[in-house]
Amino acid sequence: MSQAKRAVVIGAGFGGLALAIRLQREGIQTTLLEKRDKPGGRAYVWHDQGFTFDAGPTVITDPAALEELFTGAGRRMADYVELLPVSPFYRLCWEDGYRFDYVNDQAELDRQIHARNPRDVAGYRRFLAYSRAVYEAGYVKLGTVPFLSFRDMVAAAPQLATLQAWRSVYGRVASFVEDDRLRQALSFHSLLVGGNPFETSSIYALIHALERQGGVWFPRGGTGALVAGMAKLFADLGGRLELNAPVGRIELEGARVSAVHTEDGRRFNAEAVASNADVVHTYRTLLGHEARGREEARRLMGKRFSMSLFVIHFGLKRRHAHLQHHTVCFGPRYRELIDEIFKRETLAEDFSLYLHAPCVTDPSLAPEGCASHYVLAPVPHLGTADIDWAVEGPKYRDRIFEYLERHYLPGLREDLVTHRIFTPHDFRDELNAHLGSAFSLEPILTQSAWFRPHNRDDKILNLYIVGAGTHPGAGVPGVVGSAKATAGLMLEDLAR
Repeated sequence: MSQAKRAVVIGAGFGGLALAIRLQREGIQTTLLEKRDKPGGRAYVWHDQGFTFDAGPTVITDPAALEELFTGAGRRMADYVELLPVSPFYRLCWEDGYRFDYVNDQAELDRQIHARNPRDVAGYRRFLAYSRAVYEAGYVKLGTVPFLSFRDMVAAAPQLATLQAWRSVYGRVASFVEDDRLRQALSFHSLLVGGNPFETSSIYALIHALERQGGVWFPRGGTGALVAGMAKLFADLGGRLELNAPVGRIELEGARVSAVHTEDGRRFNAEAVASNADVVHTYRTLLGHEARGREEARRLMGKRFSMSLFVIHFGLKRRHAHLQHHTVCFGPRYRELIDEIFKRETLAEDFSLYLHAPCVTDPSLAPEGCASHYVLAPVPHLGTADIDWAVEGPKYRDRIFEYLERHYLPGLREDLVTHRIFTPHDFRDELNAHLGSAFSLEPILTQSAWFRPHNRDDKILNLYIVGAGTHPGAGVPGVVGSAKATAGLMLEDLAR
């Protein structure tokens, strides 16, 4: 393959980095353009008063998919970043004090399930077998295969039908277990990729098997350390990362991309261009001067998008020894709250929260004796509820702090050293996310596989998509899988 072939990747999130590494290691001279002052996209990092705050994903699963990026380049991931095991994977908590530790230990899971409902021990085993079957079919076999034609979807249809992919995650879980708390414990995962458990395709039940198969991990130094390791690998391979380089326009010549222009006037020629930017932003803004961009943006804006998130990063001057690394704090309502998040024009009075306490695994993320945290609440995106977050954000922060102090972190406000909030407005403005959505298109069946934006544009022959907005979807394994699918297409096309 000619060394002269050049590619540009727009956006240095996990998907963009993973794609750029795959291209660069195959001899494609690759330039990665990033809007912000650091790589990572949603996996940005803030430092404040000795605290390190990961902005985005903190649950690392399928480490083999990450390892492959390094081994494929003849390197060892361990030389770039260290992954530390997390156990329990999550502690699930309810307001009445009930706790369920989701561990990778069948005997301990059986014990906890038996205490809730003895009949559900066998039911959980059946669910696990189902989850493993979906994992094999939906992730191992199809997760890194691009769906470019409807024929690809038809070919996969019999297997998807056998697995009852038209049913919801919650519906399938409920067919195996009876206890309401266990149903919540086994169905909340789809929220981690932007899906409503009551409407997301049961294919996403594979996340449970994915975690049981490969474990849950956390990079020493935080998720940002994994991003830094990937960026260093890209640089070591000869790749070029340009920071503070927001892209303004993708230039076409006929039906092909010829160059990418940054907002400061620089022009980057390329034989192939891939966008890890938000899919609506890619077509509406970067290609808005072309009929194809306007047409595809209109089509995509008619789709359903995932909910947004309200995130508080905060540092405390003491640690809470009772906390686990990942805590899911279920509120008094489940189905009704999720319905409000996805469908109602207001902010719910109650909430369910994810509380991250990384110092449990890596104390170096805070000053001696202190603790870094973040807490997130799923909230409606701006198209569902046009909330003025400049006004409501501080009020919502105070409600969440009061709740955490009452249930999980006594003395929180007295111990508070620093904090910052990240709202749907920030997803929209900082990350160019359409409607402030946190995970791009909602992962319902009719927006999965072939029904998602394709890894290669249907009409612009050398324009590609990578990241949460394309196949297979959101989450670190999803966007790393999208990079593998997209890289395969790009390398094949560039070899011609």
